[in-house]
Amino acid sequence: MTRDNRLPRDAQSILELAARSMFELFANASEGMMLVDRDSRVVWINDQYRRFLPALGFEREEDFVGHPVSRVVQNTQMHQVLATGKPILIDLLTNRAGTFVVSRIPLRDDAGEVIGVLGIVLFDHPETTLQPLISKFARLEQDLSEARRELASQRRTKYTFASFVGSSAAALEVKRQARRAAQSASPVLLLGETGTGKELLAHAIHAASPRAGRPFVSVNMAAVPDTLLEAEFFGVAPGAFTGADKKGRDGKFKLADGGTLFLDELGDMPMSVQVKLLRALQEGEIEPLGSNKLVRFDVRVVAATSRDLQQMVRDGTFREDLYYRLNVLPIRVPPLRERQDDIALLIEALCEDIAARGGGAQLELTADAQALLAAQPWRGNIRELRNVLEQLALRSDTHHIEGAQVGAVLQEAGLPALAPAVLKGAATRAASQAGDVRPLPEQIAELEQRAIRDALARTGGNRTAAARLLGISRASLYDRLAAWGEASDIQTIA
Repeated sequence: MTRDNRLPRDAQSILELAARSMFELFANASEGMMLVDRDSRVVWINDQYRRFLPALGFEREEDFVGHPVSRVVQNTQMHQVLATGKPILIDLLTNRAGTFVVSRIPLRDDAGEVIGVLGIVLFDHPETTLQPLISKFARLEQDLSEARRELASQRRTKYTFASFVGSSAAALEVKRQARRAAQSASPVLLLGETGTGKELLAHAIHAASPRAGRPFVSVNMAAVPDTLLEAEFFGVAPGAFTGADKKGRDGKFKLADGGTLFLDELGDMPMSVQVKLLRALQEGEIEPLGSNKLVRFDVRVVAATSRDLQQMVRDGTFREDLYYRLNVLPIRVPPLRERQDDIALLIEALCEDIAARGGGAQLELTADAQALLAAQPWRGNIRELRNVLEQLALRSDTHHIEGAQVGAVLQEAGLPALAPAVLKGAATRAASQAGDVRPLPEQIAELEQRAIRDALARTGGNRTAAARLLGISRASLYDRLAAWGEASDIQTIA
């Protein structure tokens, strides 16, 4: 009989031979082997494994063998392989004896039932034998940690109530209402023109609330296509549709769980999403796209819009039930033209921020330059004011800004120019009072009064036309005239 004739011919014998050969190979070539039974008790270790016993805290083999593996080997995963029946082919194990590269293989009987697990120590000094792999693993862990920190920082609030600059009566009232709203769990609806600081207030409300340590997640309705809004809100189940991520995707409700969900530009939300949003808010649960499982959530909703939601409800473009669901704590954020006493403070704060971001010197505006800015209607509110200041910072060779430079930028920006008499008066007063400077709000009020008088004179006393010329509402013009006692001093036409 030749040597080849001694090889088995049937499949079962081949498998048995291969298993015996592989076991002997691992037993001789590995750094150690152990066997646990179906009850997770260690029933056998080979000679190589015995050298680890002192480092693990055992002087005798009988103190190790016969005991539950989780009690004698720290951080083991043998019990997990027993429970799942799935092998763990390559893993890093760290315990008292050191760091090891290990493999765990389930053992099955003829019926296929898991009856034990074979643990193999492949390398006992991975820091030297597997240095390239360990280094790559460490880099990946570092990148993951940095990505998690970055994501966590993006979920935190950027602003507090101190960031809402202003000491006028209107600004103080807004902050008072927002602070009270922060202590409630009810929805907040921020109403106001674009650029008034609604998003800043939403951040501040979250930062002052009991949920401050939880995520702050925002969704801009105007920035997300209608077809993607539902997935953005509620998430997508794994493999929900062709091309979908196999791992699925969490929606904003899930990401904001325990924290605050900020719905910006609420008035741009399509009707189809309004229905599902209302149901989610009422039930406190969502159903991801492609899933039939309901997911519970706990979020506090803060919404903001520059549109007239009441008119949209009347027009049938915004659901009335959703409006009442969100309009629990409405806060009106006043436009800048109603906060003219705050413009000087805003200019200082904005110039400081622009200098910090750009790395240059902070702008210093003369009295006539500030007066000119204070007299503008600022239809774009604080955002427009910041834009003008940024233009001044970029166009000027010096940080000292005169009124003429402000006038040039305003003219190029298409803002309404003040009457020459007003500008001349402002310049004359600034020059004559160089040694006796009056409070800025007093100078601004005088300049505003002159501008309104000039507008009324040019329109023959027509208040509606004068308000349109100045870029303010008719009600605002009436309020100013009443405050100055001008109603009977000037011949006007309603």
